[in-house]
Amino acid sequence: MDEYPLIENHGLIGDLQTSALVTTQGTLDWFCAPRFDSPSVFGALLDKDKGGECTVRPMHTTYATRQLYFPDTAILITRFMTEAGAGEVIDFMPVTGTTATAGHRLVRMVLCVRGSMTFEVCIAPRFDYGREAHRLHLTERGAVFAGEDGSELTVHPVREAEDERLLDVVTDRQNDLHFNLTLQAGQQRGLVLEWAADGPPREIRLAEYQQLHDETVLFWRSWLQQSQYSGRWREAVERSAITLKLMTYAPSGAVVAAPTAALPEQLGGERNWDYRFTWIRDASFSVYALLGLGFTDEARAFIQWIGDRVKERAGRDSDTGPMNIMYKVDGSSDLDEEILGHWEGYAGSAPVRIGNGAATQLQLDIYGEALDSIYFAHRHGLRVGHRGWSALLTNLDWLADHWDRAEEGLWETRGGRQDFTYGRVMSWVAFDRALRLAESNGRPSSAARWSSTRDEVYEQVMAKGWSESRQAFVQHYGSDVLDSSLLRMATVGFITPDDPLWTSTLDAMEGELVSDSLVYRYNPDASPDGLRGSEGTFSLCTFMYVDALARAGRTDQARLVFEKMLGYANHLGLYSEEIDPTGRQLGNFPQAFTHLALIDAAITLNASLCRT
Repeated sequence: MDEYPLIENHGLIGDLQTSALVTTQGTLDWFCAPRFDSPSVFGALLDKDKGGECTVRPMHTTYATRQLYFPDTAILITRFMTEAGAGEVIDFMPVTGTTATAGHRLVRMVLCVRGSMTFEVCIAPRFDYGREAHRLHLTERGAVFAGEDGSELTVHPVREAEDERLLDVVTDRQNDLHFNLTLQAGQQRGLVLEWAADGPPREIRLAEYQQLHDETVLFWRSWLQQSQYSGRWREAVERSAITLKLMTYAPSGAVVAAPTAALPEQLGGERNWDYRFTWIRDASFSVYALLGLGFTDEARAFIQWIGDRVKERAGRDSDTGPMNIMYKVDGSSDLDEEILGHWEGYAGSAPVRIGNGAATQLQLDIYGEALDSIYFAHRHGLRVGHRGWSALLTNLDWLADHWDRAEEGLWETRGGRQDFTYGRVMSWVAFDRALRLAESNGRPSSAARWSSTRDEVYEQVMAKGWSESRQAFVQHYGSDVLDSSLLRMATVGFITPDDPLWTSTLDAMEGELVSDSLVYRYNPDASPDGLRGSEGTFSLCTFMYVDALARAGRTDQARLVFEKMLGYANHLGLYSEEIDPTGRQLGNFPQAFTHLALIDAAITLNASLCRT
């Protein structure tokens, strides 16, 4: 473990088509190109020896380090302090447009703030998850790492014409690049790493770097000014919004679940999944959060993306239904799962999985989440067109025929299908929202069938999803297992927040799933999910718990849980998927679902506090 940085000891930068992680020690150890779901160029996060990295750090044996974002932006600053001097590494990616591009740039600038500092720089890419060798071509104006399949990473130095004396370049047997950079107070130099450059290496002057920096600052601050959030916890909410924007693939509007793959839910365990894809269920959270903050353009783009997924397979019957649970960011669905057997995994946590085998699962909740987001967007002026409505009709016809089937459930268990209560609740949501949309728009519908099916689902959940012995709604029919996914029941309107059945469910969850304010998804010992090992508390579920408590009128308790949870963010306000008993972050990082739930919880809790 000592050879790997803590998961939370990273900052995220990106250009809205891909992203990179930078450690508090100045190492860029995760970068995929040209998209989030492309093979890695730097992947030391998952194999310290074979993954590849780009390191910029002081040569001093001892130094203190701090990391922060340039205010209201996604520009990352890693500070290094010694007795002899202080310096900074400034990392960012100039933002790309909404057209998919092959080229992407990583800017790494080094600034000496005080005294004198010598930085050691190592550029060691490993193309295609370390499976492809590369050649190194050095020129007087930079360098090019060339892969066997034609891929290239170009190094452009940022310097003035007289600065050649500052560099002493060394290569090694692996065709990696090493050099030292000595700077005095006030000096700054650096490099730009460019994937798929349209020309040879070139010297970049400081004035050009400054323009790139200023343009990036302007973009992020102009974008953030659209936020209409004025409640408590503004800093946490706005950092979450920027993080979500960094995980948005601009050409399609889709938000990836996380920009990383195979970070473990348990150190040394097998729960290591690839999250660089877009889940349908994220739609409901995303649209609520984005519209709740006032980011209408992002919500519109994501709704369009969802609408395209609804339309493309409408009317096609299959075991898993007319919609997949997840897609690549461009909407394609070839997510075949494979194992990178040559990588050891983060801190020895193998297997390293890329792709995601859960893509072919049956998860009935996605139809409710899609309809819920479309209905919420409709209430905010984002209307459904004729073709979209026609596709919804065929999907709802399929759901009306199949809602009463066993499924894998939203947690994507691999232990066999069950009659999951949450899947039934969200099926109720699908028919309820469809009825409301049809009535408000005067659209043709199967209203009588939808209404009777909605009522049938409701009655079944109340009869089979409720456990008298637990005095709570349970994970699946015929069990006594609790499941925090059901924290959404009151949020979606299936039950009122003050219903005794609901308040007793909250009490039961508090007694079994909540550990010092942190919330587990469920107890895998009581409900085997087909996988070995355990997991930490789920950060998404903790924020959902805050939302549920606030809706139930337990405002003081909700605020305490929320404030405690804010304390588990990393130094930059970022969250991975889970938190272990020691407070360390686990799972893919940062996780969109967690930041979406933070925003929803902050909005709900703030409104509740304003009413009291």
